[in-house]
Amino acid sequence: QVHLVESGGGLVQAGESLRLSCAASGNVASIKVVGWYYQTPGRQRELVGVISDDGTTNYADSVKGRVTISTDNGFNTIFLQMNSLKPEDTAVYYCNAYALGPRGHGESYWGQGTQVTVSS
Repeated sequence: QVHLVESGGGLVQAGESLRLSCAASGNVASIKVVGWYYQTPGRQRELVGVISDDGTTNYADSVKGRVTISTDNGFNTIFLQMNSLKPEDTAVYYCNAYALGPRGHGESYWGQGTQVTVSS
């Protein structure tokens, strides 16, 4: 089992930066990939980017150059640095962990989300 808690959301003005955190607990060693997603009302969750256990990162084209995903001490804490924020970045941001279960099967875990609001 993996438990994820996001934090760091809030209200910022357009052009400002924000760093979100995702604190993982439980069987952190089983995590292979962590992704950050965003969701606006009435829409499905969309990918911001992912980081793998080898440190490789990949980002959605819509945010490339404005966001960076990093970790502190493995997958214990995963960060999403967002720069040059725009009002359209307003959303609830979630982290997701893909982990390997005891029998080698994949398991997906979500945090509760953190609200980011960008004012114009």
